[in-house]
Amino acid sequence: MSDRTLLTGAALDEAVGRLDGWSVRDGKIRKEFEFADFVEAFGFMTSAALCAERKNHHPEWFNVYRSVRVDLTTHDAGGVTTWDIELAEELDKLAG
Repeated sequence: MSDRTLLTGAALDEAVGRLDGWSVRDGKIRKEFEFADFVEAFGFMTSAALCAERKNHHPEWFNVYRSVRVDLTTHDAGGVTTWDIELAEELDKLAG
């Protein structure tokens, strides 16, 4: 699924519906990850950063203590694409 097909309407709802805990917010998909502590959250962010860099697809994120909020969108496509869904799946695997 590594193409950049823009997802809208029912296709977007279906793709996000297959993800655990992700939702559509302001033209992006979002998930709030919670970890045991800051070190675990930072470890997730480090692993996620390496994954994102390999894909050249970088998340928007916000971290406070043990929480990490991730927003994904494909800016040059103008919304959520299959690329974002693929990265969301990988982030879920990293988070365990």
